[in-house]
Amino acid sequence: MSCPEPSLSQDAFWRGAFHLVQPRKGAYRSGMDALLVASGVAADASGHALDMGAGAGAIGFAVAARAPALRVVLAEKTAEMTSCARAGLALGENRGLAGRISIIEADLLAPRAAREAAGLSDGSFDHVLSNPPFYPHGHRASPAPLRREALSMPDDAFLARWLHVASALSRHGASFLCIVAPACLPSLMSAMDGRFGAVGLLPVHARAGRPATRLLVAARRGSRAPLRMLPALTLADADGAATAQADMLSDGTLHLDL
Repeated sequence: MSCPEPSLSQDAFWRGAFHLVQPRKGAYRSGMDALLVASGVAADASGHALDMGAGAGAIGFAVAARAPALRVVLAEKTAEMTSCARAGLALGENRGLAGRISIIEADLLAPRAAREAAGLSDGSFDHVLSNPPFYPHGHRASPAPLRREALSMPDDAFLARWLHVASALSRHGASFLCIVAPACLPSLMSAMDGRFGAVGLLPVHARAGRPATRLLVAARRGSRAPLRMLPALTLADADGAATAQADMLSDGTLHLDL
């Protein structure tokens, strides 16, 4: 099945391991951030995984392609992006994944009863994954509503609420993976307190010699293990050439041991 509308694109990732249907303009288009989160999932992972705020489904499709024993739920509240995820799931190129992926249109920050009515029960997931909005509330946000919603926190307490829901939906011992800007670390750690432990922090540098632009965060529900600072990942050398790890990230062969 080809991409259904001129306003949408069909994009291949990981050398065709999965394809996405995405808006050409006016929305966040998936890239390195989603692939970094998915690269933290082991190929032998099993059970049920949740892609929180899935958008077109990049994380969810990627982990389904990466871990053939996983069953994956994509949860997204925006009708336009849910429609893209469904169109992606219907692509012939994703036929091998479709039986293990389901899509739920729901507001994850709604009260528990509303989440359960949508099919998202507390304590249901072995792996919870997210590329949440992390630009601060009040910064110069995109004028495009879909792009602004994907990138910008609606208020200063957003990440705390997001982590509380991630915790509620996780089984005891479940893994949690997300990617944020480094400035989000204080609020993230505060929200994790008493809910997640064994926190691993992996700084991601877009270029060698420059400050990290992203922070990949791994944790485990209910663990009391201490914080770990992991070796940094650098995507380009000082001259701007892609590193070997960046090439592996792009083709789907990078595994981040978090």
